[in-house]
Amino acid sequence: MRSAGSLRPLASLLTAFAAVCLAVTAAAPAAQGAERGETSAAAGKYVALGDSYAVGPGTRTYDDPNDTCRRGPLSYPRLWAAQHTSYAFVEASCSGATTADIRNQQVPRLTQDATLVTVQAGGNDVGFVSVLANCILTLDDKDCVTGVDQAKATATSVLPGALAQTYAAIRQGAPDAQVVVVGYPRFYTIGGTCGIFGLSDTERTALNSAADVLDGVLAQQAANAGFTFLDPRPAFDPHTICSRSTPWVTSLEWDKINESYHPNQAGHHDGYLPALNAITG
Repeated sequence: MRSAGSLRPLASLLTAFAAVCLAVTAAAPAAQGAERGETSAAAGKYVALGDSYAVGPGTRTYDDPNDTCRRGPLSYPRLWAAQHTSYAFVEASCSGATTADIRNQQVPRLTQDATLVTVQAGGNDVGFVSVLANCILTLDDKDCVTGVDQAKATATSVLPGALAQTYAAIRQGAPDAQVVVVGYPRFYTIGGTCGIFGLSDTERTALNSAADVLDGVLAQQAANAGFTFLDPRPAFDPHTICSRSTPWVTSLEWDKINESYHPNQAGHHDGYLPALNAITG
């Protein structure tokens, strides 16, 4: 019979063997996870802020048609998030949002770990919806042009300060994030295929000029804040209403006014998404 002293080396050997087995067992799931490309944390975090251009109007596809925010799966933020599945995604954008709404309701959803933020706002601050309605309903070009001029005046006088406050709030909420300020497309090809029906070329030109002024203000304020400006006009111009190509912007639809003058599915997928990818990689 072995003595107690002779059993100690065997006990030590068994203890060491058991420890090795436990270590291998614990490491196996981690190794399998690594083979599947699983990570313990997201590679980044993307937060989308904005108005109706950053959600679903124009795509005709919504998560909930009764939700006033009118978010949908075919917007460019959703499409970007679907392509970059390693990123956590927060959608704060909502139809009708002004810069004040962005600051008060959407910016609080930013977190310190956000790595990418897009923000598209300003059109509602200058009353662009009312301007469009006025141009659609008026019989006099001058009324339309007057309304556009008033919106442009607001864009150059009031909007810069509102944007500066909004961008400062975004930077405070996401200090290390890349921030992309997203602009608005022009609506019309002047002298295009629409002919005399609908708005006149005078009204179409006025509306295009409003988009140009708005984008100019957005670009300047983005530069002042150290943000990147995404200008959609070069991509959208060949695909505006009255162009000879497939439009990327919805035209006036009397039965669906809230769908009118927004990027459609192609506008989000073929216009905004590639432009955003070109900036973010």
